[in-house]
Amino acid sequence: MELRKSEEPLSRQMVPLILLLCVSIGVSTETVRYSVPEEAERGFFVANMLTDLGLTGEELSARQARLIPEGDERYLQLNQHTGDLLVQEKIDRETLCGQSEPCLVRFEVLLESPLQSFRAEVSVTDINDHAPVFLNKEMILKIPETAMPGARFLLESAQDLDVSNNSLQHYNISPNDYFHISTRRRSDGRRYAELVLDQALDREERAEVIFSITAVDGGSPPRSGTALIRVQVLDVNDNIPVFTRSLYKVRMPENSAEETLVMAVSASDLDTGMNGEIEYSIVQNSEENHQTFKINPKTGEIRLKKTVDYEETKTYEIDVQATDGGGLSAHCKVLVEVLDVNDNAPEVVLTSLSSPLSESAPPQTVVALFSVRDRDSGENGRTSCELLGEQPFSIAALGVDSYALVTADALDREREAQYNVTVRARDAGIPALSAEQPLLVRLSDVNDNAPAFTQASYTLVLPENEPAGTSLGRVSATDADEGKNAHVTYALVPPAPGAPSFVSVDTESGTIRMLRPLDYEEVRTFQVAVRATDGGSPPLSAQAVGYLVAKVVAVDADSGQNAWLSYELAKATEPGLFRVGLHSGEVRTVRAVSERDAARQRLVVLVRDSGQPSRSSSVTLSLALVEGFSEAHLQLSHTSAGKPEVEEEENVLTTYLIASLCSVSSLFLLSIFAFWGTKLCKDRLWGGNSSPSAPSFTDGDFSGSFLDVAGMGTLSRAYRYEVCLTTGSGNSAFKFLRPVLPSPPPPQSCAEAEAGKDEDFLPHSQPTSEREVNQ
Repeated sequence: MELRKSEEPLSRQMVPLILLLCVSIGVSTETVRYSVPEEAERGFFVANMLTDLGLTGEELSARQARLIPEGDERYLQLNQHTGDLLVQEKIDRETLCGQSEPCLVRFEVLLESPLQSFRAEVSVTDINDHAPVFLNKEMILKIPETAMPGARFLLESAQDLDVSNNSLQHYNISPNDYFHISTRRRSDGRRYAELVLDQALDREERAEVIFSITAVDGGSPPRSGTALIRVQVLDVNDNIPVFTRSLYKVRMPENSAEETLVMAVSASDLDTGMNGEIEYSIVQNSEENHQTFKINPKTGEIRLKKTVDYEETKTYEIDVQATDGGGLSAHCKVLVEVLDVNDNAPEVVLTSLSSPLSESAPPQTVVALFSVRDRDSGENGRTSCELLGEQPFSIAALGVDSYALVTADALDREREAQYNVTVRARDAGIPALSAEQPLLVRLSDVNDNAPAFTQASYTLVLPENEPAGTSLGRVSATDADEGKNAHVTYALVPPAPGAPSFVSVDTESGTIRMLRPLDYEEVRTFQVAVRATDGGSPPLSAQAVGYLVAKVVAVDADSGQNAWLSYELAKATEPGLFRVGLHSGEVRTVRAVSERDAARQRLVVLVRDSGQPSRSSSVTLSLALVEGFSEAHLQLSHTSAGKPEVEEEENVLTTYLIASLCSVSSLFLLSIFAFWGTKLCKDRLWGGNSSPSAPSFTDGDFSGSFLDVAGMGTLSRAYRYEVCLTTGSGNSAFKFLRPVLPSPPPPQSCAEAEAGKDEDFLPHSQPTSEREVNQ
């Protein structure tokens, strides 16, 4: 978006130009532009930046606005209360920028809380404070008398340090009978003069023509410079020098050493003798060319008088003149193009650094703002940034050559109190050049560590009848934080209502002292809980008594603050018996377990994150309080103990057992029916006649409680098996395959068999086979 400011009063001599303001992650990617005339006095009003910054005067002052120049010179200053941008030091545009246009003074306006940066430029406009100047106050031209009207002769150009309309605009000469002046423009925009012959010269009539030349600029009022021209009329010389080319082009790398050969020009003259002898010279069309190049008058070799710098001047246009001994001359142009060399390393300019940085800072927190600039061009000026070593930081690009150092991971001051971060900027040249900027980022402490006792529990011994105030010993806890967050104080955990208090604890030292004498016959042992609390806000604490029961671990797929978890005990059978670590998730006892506590405990632990809105989840812990891990205690889960949840679990188990027994019984009965059906079919097919090798038994051979499983007679008649299913017993035994004698005693019912399961069913002389399955 382009905006133009309204024109200020002429006394201000200032026209604000273009406002380009775009904020991205705290840093503007566009530039606000203003204008100021050069040589403005100290305190000169440039512009008011409040509107461009989108702030009020109070906001500008509260956010501690400050102006950061791009270079070492501080030409401007910012009033923090009014937002006025003022001139702090006179600006000489010619000293600052030379002939370059536009001439810009760049700076940044930095705001704090939140950190924000705006780019701005002030265009220094030229005033007509320099007049055109001729390097030589007297110019001598040698023109043969044979020169024809219309012939043109190049004159030395005047130099004007101003630019644009204030620079040299045209030339004038004083009235004379032979010449007029023509002002022409070069490819770089500079103007030069050519002397045009109006009528033929006659040496015998007039050997020398003298007149003045005036160079005039376009200022208001205009300025001018004057030089004297002497035209010496030469005798007849038929041929003028001729260059091999009218335009020479050459490329040379910057930083070429002094005396480096640029190129050699060549001209010839068909005359003989002195009129054929050629002398080369450079027509000084600029002071810059005069200081940079020189030519050998005999050979035409052009060499450097000093090194050239691509960043200062990219092209040079040199006018070379060849003059023969008779005074005839010719001209050619030499165009020198300077090639960029990667001779400038990148510069890392630190704009702001937030140190110390809170260890609780979430990822993507801006730590520092900096920019990178490289005076080279093309690939040599294209830069990139990286961090050296492994650090919990990363670099975020904000715009062209603007970067921010941001946090990449969670920070922990207890693990690393400070970071030496090194930013390396590298260009894309071959070979690449780089620069490094060290940054020291210190971390400030956050109360994120609870005190930790040196022991989980302390055993103290006291002789009976010791007086009140006797020291039993001391407890000690440390805190990994620093400052007030690490200052630990001690206190007794309030006992249960009605419980006696025997000891006290010193708040600072942790010393345990008796409150009154104790009698061994009355009190043989007792237990207290000591809580250590740090000085943070909110404070964190830990207790010196607390058996670790379990640890709840939760995982949050989010990151940063949204993944910071805290635990709390939402529900408990006995709330005073257990506690949950706020950040650790450890479930510990608060006091000693007594016989009055229920054997089974049920805890509901709630875990929630720190996001907005907060999200939470819960987990249920079922605990059994036992003296040991005997089978009797482990079977607590199979007894109801009057608890509704146990009854529910046992009811479900009983249902599963009944369903399983029914399924097995059904399959067993189906097997019996199938067997009897097969048996009857075989008897009918055989007609009651059985093979000797395959004896069969009639129904009268068995009692009602027995079943023949001999198949085709592979087992003798003496082996028959009892099948008995029992229910309602403690183990739900299912017995089968018990062999009996050929002449069995009267059959027993299943209930009788169950009642006598601990007695031998057969005489000891007979083999038995029995398998028991617990359902």
